[in-house]
Amino acid sequence: QVQLVESGGGLVQAGDSLTLSCVVSGRTYSDHVVGWFRQTPGEDKQFVANIRWGDGRTYYKEGMKGRFTIARDSAKNTVLLQIRSLKREDTDVYSCAAARGPFTPTRIVDFDYWGQGTQVTVSS
Repeated sequence: QVQLVESGGGLVQAGDSLTLSCVVSGRTYSDHVVGWFRQTPGEDKQFVANIRWGDGRTYYKEGMKGRFTIARDSAKNTVLLQIRSLKREDTDVYSCAAARGPFTPTRIVDFDYWGQGTQVTVSS
């Protein structure tokens, strides 16, 4: 069982940067992968990026790597998502999720455990 708790969201200005945190607890393994998703009300969650717990290997949705950076702080059992040059269209609920296996999970169904999400609101 894995638990994930996100934090770091809030109201920010366009052009600012923001770092979201996902604290991972429970039984974790090196082949766990933690991903970040974003969701606009009324739409499905969209994959942003993921990182493999063991070796830190990252994978980004095409077009996301420029302003988004995923990283892990193993000492704090935390996965971070930095968003730079925020835009109004980045306003979403951001959630982290965990999957286990040798593959690179990007679909909602690939992930077994989810956090509750954190709201990011960007004002211009």
